[in-house]
Amino acid sequence: MSINEIQDEIIEEFSAFDDWMDRYSLLIEYGNGLSAMPEEDKNEKNLIDGCQSKVWFTCTYQDGKIEYQGDSDAILVKGIVAILIRVLGGHTPKEIVDADLHFIDDIQLREHLSPTRSNGLAAMLNQMRLYALTYLASGK
Repeated sequence: MSINEIQDEIIEEFSAFDDWMDRYSLLIEYGNGLSAMPEEDKNEKNLIDGCQSKVWFTCTYQDGKIEYQGDSDAILVKGIVAILIRVLGGHTPKEIVDADLHFIDDIQLREHLSPTRSNGLAAMLNQMRLYALTYLASGK
């Protein structure tokens, strides 16, 4: 499934709810479904700077695609981690770097986050793209 198809799915899932309390619950549900990140990967090296809460990301490169793993100590942020992994994980570095992540604005996520959480969202996206750029630059 393409990045845009996944974004369309998420937009559709969020459009089922008018109330942002229900949308926050959906984000929390996404976070609860996130695969557990090994405790040894929750270290300073994998910590995302710029986030209000603790957020960790790692990635692996296999068969031409990047797989992300992430976690947070905040339940809502963990949901954001899950949604970002859902959209970008399993794609080539070029697809990730070139992606227009319009779903964030389409579901009005950024405007329903505090300024510090919104900065954290940007920091997470930057790190995910940096991983992809690193693989792209290495010729993968």
